[in-house]
Amino acid sequence: MLKRIVTIQDISCFGKCSLTVAHPILCAMGLETAVIPTAVLSTHTYQFKDYTFRDLTSDIPAIATHWKSLNLQFDGIYTGYLGSQEQVQIVSDFFDTFRNEHTSIIVDPVMGDAGKLYAGFTADFVQEMKALCKKADIIAPNMTEAALLLDRPYRTDYTEAEIQELLKELTDLGAPTVVLTGVQYADGRHGAVAYDSQSNQYHAAFRKHIGGYFAHGTGDIFSSLLSGAIVKGASLEKAVSLAVNLTTDCIEATLPDKDTYWYGVSFESCMGKIAQEAAEL
Repeated sequence: MLKRIVTIQDISCFGKCSLTVAHPILCAMGLETAVIPTAVLSTHTYQFKDYTFRDLTSDIPAIATHWKSLNLQFDGIYTGYLGSQEQVQIVSDFFDTFRNEHTSIIVDPVMGDAGKLYAGFTADFVQEMKALCKKADIIAPNMTEAALLLDRPYRTDYTEAEIQELLKELTDLGAPTVVLTGVQYADGRHGAVAYDSQSNQYHAAFRKHIGGYFAHGTGDIFSSLLSGAIVKGASLEKAVSLAVNLTTDCIEATLPDKDTYWYGVSFESCMGKIAQEAAEL
């Protein structure tokens, strides 16, 4: 029987991010994948103008109520971009309703990048996201989001020892496991470092840094791969390694056409490899 996961985030109808990335990747990994779209946009918001936006906040509780009446159960719940404090509160209630002893909850606390909050987010939103992170089994912030969650200045010039201390502080927020993405060292390594506070173990995976801007959608690819691997039963070490390597493969596959695919990376080129590696978990 297939494991079942639900992912809760927006859908940009064009643009290689959010649900248009998460759903196909999770399905390719061999998971029965349900979705709750939090909003529908004609495109994502990076460098597109005049995009359409429809807020679906009011639909989420009704979806949850219907699913509860069907006695649906999930092996994993994975959240991505949530557009408002109200949505965060509704998702928190969803966790309470559908969590059971077999459910892994993975929160990607999407709030910002490159040291800045995304447009429309405030300090109050950060506080709501902190509360949601307390209910997660695993959180996967990038370097900007880690700084926001800990209310500290953004920086990137961390040593390995400082990254380990940062991870410990993040687990103090409540989630027992943290996967920190976008970690980059002076020697050219770029990847992710994880910390499991229950076993007091660190796990890291790196590839050589690739120059250029490929940030849009790569976080969604990484979190989808990480969540899929965890729900399939992979160890934290294996899940982080798989997510780092396959995300980097997707970026490398984009390089020959990087000017054409400025709006997202060519993850479709790697779907066969994603399916193959997931089948071996």
